Amino acid sequence: MPKIADIEDTPNPNAKKFVLREPLTWGISHSYETTEQAQGDTLASALFAIAHVTNVFYVDRWLTVTQDGQTDWDKLMRDIAVPVRAAPAAAEQSAAAVFSARTSVADLSAEDQQRLDDIELVLDREIRPYLQSDGGDLHVLSLAGNQLVVHYQGACGTCPSAISGTLQGIQSRLRTLEPDLEVIAA
Repeated sequence: MPKIADIEDTPNPNAKKFVLREPLTWGISHSYETTEQAQGDTLASALFAIAHVTNVFYVDRWLTVTQDGQTDWDKLMRDIAVPVRAAPAAAEQSAAAVFSARTSVADLSAEDQQRLDDIELVLDREIRPYLQSDGGDLHVLSLAGNQLVVHYQGACGTCPSAISGTLQGIQSRLRTLEPDLEVIAA
């Protein structure tokens, strides 16, 4: 059962990042924006059952919970701790299982797949570590022509700076690969 090692603030005042001693997953992220999306995930469903919880995101040894801004964090954190402590730690998973669980963009030409691979490499090395340190992440939804559509997860999903400044920073960095690339948050 995961124990909470630390609770960190994020740039989003409505989100907290819970750092855990044991992993909940091995490289597979879980992101839920509604109770309906969380059906079938015991931990996420238990967290959404807590009043004011609006978003749940977890991967490996951390969990980010976002609230609606209508309650005190001290009380909410105590309520969140109960299902987190009851959740099972991740079972060992093979690298193949983790790889197959990653959602990829389908139906790309060989050239566009290479473009996406290059973009994902930059995201993995230079962008995601910063987003993850703040309790969030991003997922690529599509690459069509010069448009890359991404979806923010966790604390980044409702953070005002993610939609403006962070998105511009990501676009600026990716434009060093492709000068005409437009990054859109969905």
